[in-house]
Amino acid sequence: MATRVRPAALTLTPAAEARIADLMGKAPAGAIAVKLSTPRRGCSGLAYSVDYVTEAAPFDERIETPGGLFFIDGGSVLYLIGSRMDWVEDDFAAGFVFENPNAKGACGCGESFTV
Repeated sequence: MATRVRPAALTLTPAAEARIADLMGKAPAGAIAVKLSTPRRGCSGLAYSVDYVTEAAPFDERIETPGGLFFIDGGSVLYLIGSRMDWVEDDFAAGFVFENPNAKGACGCGESFTV
């Protein structure tokens, strides 16, 4: 019986993949990947956090990108299913942008969301 490949919880745009490659090119010694998590903070409850990691946690979701490994925190996957992660730069700011169908609301400053 063939094993069915489960789709990733999150899709990355080419710009997001390129940014991950850039980050991994500048990664501190010992970093093996970039990891997305949704810690509790901000006025709406949850925020997006992207950090370097030196090891994978047992329930992290692993996504292989052309520029390196990308993990999603195992406890955050349910908040991110079906999301799209992009990297956007303009004259005033640069950062990852998330289209999250699970978010029911966001704070006015855009730093946190609620599900």
